[in-house]
Amino acid sequence: MRAHLITYGCQMNEYDTHLVQSQLVSLGADIVSSVDEADVVLINTCAVRGKPVEKVRSLLGDLRKIKARRPLVIGLMGCLAQLDEGQQIARAFGVDIVLGPGSLLDIGKALEGNERFWALNFRDELHGHVPPPPQGTLQAHLTIMRGCDHHCTYCIVPTTRGPQVSRSPDDILRELDMQLAAGVQEVTLLGQNVNAYGVDQGAQLAGYPSFANLLRLVGQSGVRRVKFTTSHPMNFTEDVAAAMADTPAICEFIHLPVQSGSNRVLRRMAREYTREQYLKHVADIRRHLPHAVLATDIIVGFPGETEDDFQDTLALYDEVGYDSAYMFIYSPRPGTPSYTHFADLPREVKTERLGRLVARQKEWSARNNAAKVGTVQEVLLRGDAHSSGFLEGHTRGSHPTVVPQAVGADRPGVYRVRIEHATPHMLYGRTVDTAGHDLPLIPATADTARPEAAALTAPLPMA
Repeated sequence: MRAHLITYGCQMNEYDTHLVQSQLVSLGADIVSSVDEADVVLINTCAVRGKPVEKVRSLLGDLRKIKARRPLVIGLMGCLAQLDEGQQIARAFGVDIVLGPGSLLDIGKALEGNERFWALNFRDELHGHVPPPPQGTLQAHLTIMRGCDHHCTYCIVPTTRGPQVSRSPDDILRELDMQLAAGVQEVTLLGQNVNAYGVDQGAQLAGYPSFANLLRLVGQSGVRRVKFTTSHPMNFTEDVAAAMADTPAICEFIHLPVQSGSNRVLRRMAREYTREQYLKHVADIRRHLPHAVLATDIIVGFPGETEDDFQDTLALYDEVGYDSAYMFIYSPRPGTPSYTHFADLPREVKTERLGRLVARQKEWSARNNAAKVGTVQEVLLRGDAHSSGFLEGHTRGSHPTVVPQAVGADRPGVYRVRIEHATPHMLYGRTVDTAGHDLPLIPATADTARPEAAALTAPLPMA
């Protein structure tokens, strides 16, 4: 069996794809790099917005044409598969396997017979499953919880991923130990709302640490760098910022989705916090971590958003001074309260506001990145950039960074980099030794392109 996996969406989907891939390998499957080589194609899907759904439709149309010419098993996994919308799509395009996010361990059963296989249950076994570590990479994702108990009016995640379930700290630390043994140097803890870790289990009553204490445990494991995503402001506590400050391995990067700067819109979104409470969290973070890097999510054009509401969002962006943001126009998703009860705004209004927000984001990103010119940053270089002779990676604050290959810094690893140039979305620099001296560059080849061509991409955030 030759299997090819395609992933849309967030870091959680990337983790789930690795989980399924490891199951396939244990069954003797060969993982191949293209559809042309495969006799099984599995698509791990996202349903947070409409655009990823359209991408899946288009891909399934192409796969159906291939299946008409030769034997091909097609599988739909993930969030879209859990929804009626996705199941209708699966029927329309002749999909053979449908697995919801809670049934990924059923992939073996799904491939046993020649009949269509659908599994949409949330299986408890998934929470205790520890997949083998990824090989040949310095980065890894580590899921600490699944599902969400919040019910934001725009969000389909509680339906697609079910109620919140925190993984056992023993399982988390065991998986982390395996990742470290495989050479991983940076681990990102994943959850729809990591700040609520353990709450569903009664926290300390069940032997579960708070999220802040889990951060401390992970940070003391010997891992070099720890990040986490994503945080819900409703459950954020000052102790998380304190844990970051007193645990050197935890990177000074916090993704804290605000979604809107208007209290009126936040109420319509059922976000359970106010603008003022959110800014109190930012103040707590700055007090413990004066140089913390803050990122956020913002939905533009939520139903009922007025120009005054949008101005509140712009003003909040200025007050916080985010380093980066995921910004989207509101996308109505069937099955959510906002889809059922609220009238959508005209698309031209939403896109015009998004354009203004993007411009504001570029101003702040340019300002914050320019302030790093001349500083020395710890950068995890993941591998070759798009331009020959350059490596790409990211700082502890998740700033995309490009450097020329140098003697002693010509392969993936963690290096010291002096930043020499900055754009709104990229840092450029040179690797240096511990004394701050430049490492000698490796002579460029004739086809070396400008480093500005090294475009880095990031996964979509979790809702």
